[in-house]
Amino acid sequence: MNLLNYVPGNSFLHKLNPVTKLVAAFMYGIAAIICNNVYAEVGFIVLMILISATAGIAKRAIYLTRNLMILGLIMFIIQLFFVRSGDPLLVIGGAVLFTTGGLKSALLLSLRVIAAMLPLMLLFAITQMNDLCNAMVKRLHLPYRYAFIVTTAFRFVPIFATEFHDIQDAQKARGVDFDTKNIIRKLKLIAPLCVPLLVSSLKKVDISAMSAEMRGFELRGYESGYKQYPFGIRDLITIIVLVVLIVVSVMFLR
Repeated sequence: MNLLNYVPGNSFLHKLNPVTKLVAAFMYGIAAIICNNVYAEVGFIVLMILISATAGIAKRAIYLTRNLMILGLIMFIIQLFFVRSGDPLLVIGGAVLFTTGGLKSALLLSLRVIAAMLPLMLLFAITQMNDLCNAMVKRLHLPYRYAFIVTTAFRFVPIFATEFHDIQDAQKARGVDFDTKNIIRKLKLIAPLCVPLLVSSLKKVDISAMSAEMRGFELRGYESGYKQYPFGIRDLITIIVLVVLIVVSVMFLR
């Protein structure tokens, strides 16, 4: 499943202004980071999955949550053994392995990572990159070159991923066994693939740069786009709801 592919739809979220979607994703993440309650953090994650279901991307939200749990687990382990506040919770041979404060801090951090990153990643499922780029230029008056750089970086991620898998399949056809369970051996097999991937990426970047110059990239400005991105009542409602969510996180969930 490509997590950066756009999923067409006609839901409330799809109809929001691209700038509103971007701001809302950041605001939701801020509310999750400000929150200091473990149960509320779980509620943020569940709420985002339910919101995603209204846009028809619940399957992607669950898949993404599962993947983010790996990062959350790493952060959990780091916090658990390095935060020493609170009462000892596990003592072996006179050495305190972790404390109550470390456990709470680890749970909060891991859940915050998932709750804050989930809306930002799901943003790409309901927003086309061209619309996001043009909306930032039209509504935020961001110079086109900077908006183009940001959106192009995300646009090239699935392309590079597909290219990497094609190179890996070519190596498998030549008899290279990538199914080994030995992590060290697998890394040694994958490392040489970076060279052809780098060469292929540089060719694509060069071709893309020439194509952009031929289409008058340097002349692109605020008035160049024909499509307008007006703000509507649904955008106002979304921002108000998220402001309330941040206020609740500050006043009641700390």
